[in-house]
Amino acid sequence: MSTPLPVLSLLETRVLGVLAEKQRTVPDSYPLTLNSLVSGCNQKTSRNPVLELSESQVQAAIDSLKGYSLVAETSGGRAFRYEHNIDRVLRIPSQSVILLTVLMLRGPQTAGELRIACDRMHNFADISSVEGFLNELAERPAGALVVKLARLPGARESRWAHLLSGPPAEEVAGPGASGDGAFATPGDSLGEVAALKANVARLETEVASLKALLGRVCAELGIAPDAPTA
Repeated sequence: MSTPLPVLSLLETRVLGVLAEKQRTVPDSYPLTLNSLVSGCNQKTSRNPVLELSESQVQAAIDSLKGYSLVAETSGGRAFRYEHNIDRVLRIPSQSVILLTVLMLRGPQTAGELRIACDRMHNFADISSVEGFLNELAERPAGALVVKLARLPGARESRWAHLLSGPPAEEVAGPGASGDGAFATPGDSLGEVAALKANVARLETEVASLKALLGRVCAELGIAPDAPTA
């Protein structure tokens, strides 16, 4: 790779991770349509954080990734389809692409967690095999793509994180520090915080719509919206 890889946003790594995941888990549907890609980005399982992205947000991430040659657009049937170019752009083997995929979709993981999470895409022989590919990614001559994080207090193993979005923020122990939940911690990246803020804004819009609907219903019934019910 002749030029350094740009720092990707949370939305960009989510789109890239979904494309790489679906290539191996649902090959008959790959490359993906925009609608399928949005559904994959908004999955409630195997995602950390859980997001609620719109088609326009996903399309914007696609367009950005196309500029880096990380995503290619193909025309098939009645809709455009999209595929990733991670292996060709980063020049890494498929096993390394799969490890990056899980880290992009699920956040920091231990080598043991990665081996289990990668099972549908590749069956690593043992944890040592996973660690071997992780070490290669961390020592990559063109630039490290993963980093081994400091072990959290009380943890038995260190976790690994990808570097496609830049150095990860310092982590702290606490609820939501690992797993598939969508709870923010002081160790969340700026991208994750931005995504959570977007979700809050969406919920506020929905609440405003519900209040407007309640007002119309109350007007039709001839009662005040804040009138006591008892």
